[in-house]
Amino acid sequence: MMHRTSPRSDVLGSGTGNYGHGSIIRGGMGGGGGVASRPCGDVGMWNSGGSNARMAPGRMDPLEVTRAGNEHYKKGQYGEALAFYDKAVAMCPENAACRSNRAAALMGLGRLEEAARECEEAVRLDPTNGRAHQRLACLKLRLGLVEDARKHHFLTGQPPDPVELQKLQAVERHWVKCGDARKVGDWKSVLREAEAAIAAGADSSPLLVATRAEALFHLHQLDEADWILTRSLKFEDSFSFFSAAKIFGMPSHSYFYIVKAQVDMALGRFENAVTTAEKAKQMDGRNIGVTTVLNNIRSVARARAQGNELFKSGNFAEACTAYGEGLKYDPSNPVLLCNRAACRSKLGQWVKSVEDCNEALRIQPNYTKALLRRADSYAKLERWAESVRDYEVLRKELPGDNEVAEALFHAQIALKTSRGEEISNLKFGGEVEEVTSVEQFRAAVSLPGQFAF
Repeated sequence: MMHRTSPRSDVLGSGTGNYGHGSIIRGGMGGGGGVASRPCGDVGMWNSGGSNARMAPGRMDPLEVTRAGNEHYKKGQYGEALAFYDKAVAMCPENAACRSNRAAALMGLGRLEEAARECEEAVRLDPTNGRAHQRLACLKLRLGLVEDARKHHFLTGQPPDPVELQKLQAVERHWVKCGDARKVGDWKSVLREAEAAIAAGADSSPLLVATRAEALFHLHQLDEADWILTRSLKFEDSFSFFSAAKIFGMPSHSYFYIVKAQVDMALGRFENAVTTAEKAKQMDGRNIGVTTVLNNIRSVARARAQGNELFKSGNFAEACTAYGEGLKYDPSNPVLLCNRAACRSKLGQWVKSVEDCNEALRIQPNYTKALLRRADSYAKLERWAESVRDYEVLRKELPGDNEVAEALFHAQIALKTSRGEEISNLKFGGEVEEVTSVEQFRAAVSLPGQFAF
């Protein structure tokens, strides 16, 4: 699919200082308007970086190819422009300007890591190429690599663009505050500062995405953390670009995987969590923090598997103990809390079951299974008002679930009966039955075919 945006009104190669997409050299010959008089670059860029450049054999004129690419670029047709710039690079592989042109088209297509690599090649070919340095600085900032961005801003041979320098300083300031807040576990501040850094200019940083997800994980906003990480899986292909970057004392890609593993585990994807944490370990085997998280995840997964087997075989007390062992390593795991609540319900420990469900729902408020188990435990305790409240929420969330509908019906009847209200109501299913006492209600719901609490 062609990537099209609104046509560009700026003049390519005009030196306007817009190093995001602009400053592409123009094709054409003759005087006026800074028109290039050498293939693949403007006069300055070719002379400064092209003295050793060798044109690859070919029949096409690289100047004409570049001009065609520029025309498409000015119209916002970045895909078409890239095709022409690719040809120019093939003809003049050692010309920095050709590389810089290609980088601009890649930026227009949102392929920032590739664009940065092209700029790096441009400055390798011509270390004095100020345009390539400035474009690379902008790219590095958008990717969240603040130190690299600063370095390239000051390698241009000219004072940095004030606007870009201001953006860099803002991102840097928010990064520092983010790290300080993380050290003391102030996750609300971590989230706020990470989002501020993104808004300030680091809008395509996988490092900040992972930081946001980690903060959301600790704030028990698990679904949002998972959504962010799922959308960011595309960053896996670009981890090699960030291989030298560190965040909070560990390589950036290891950090990304560790955060994802913790979110996976909290959402009950234990096998995925182990696999993802093992990836982090492979990338940074000597990091104590990575090793600790991996060992914890393995211990939790093992305890959960053992507890499940014991529960299936009817050994509820042993299953309860197994889930408790897993909670020693991850005290806030909603799945283990909910599973232990199921064991405690089977053992008649309904108060403790409610407590486990309360904690699971505090961590993951929309955890339907925990809400079902709490509603059932409230019913066992004859706390009908609480049971009705939970079942009413479940009825909205699961409108087609007949068991929930029946449970709500009986809890509502029991609540009215416990208040001394004389009622004549329908049985669930359509038959009329008059219920005048709690004992009569208990007898009714214990009959075959009735919903068992």
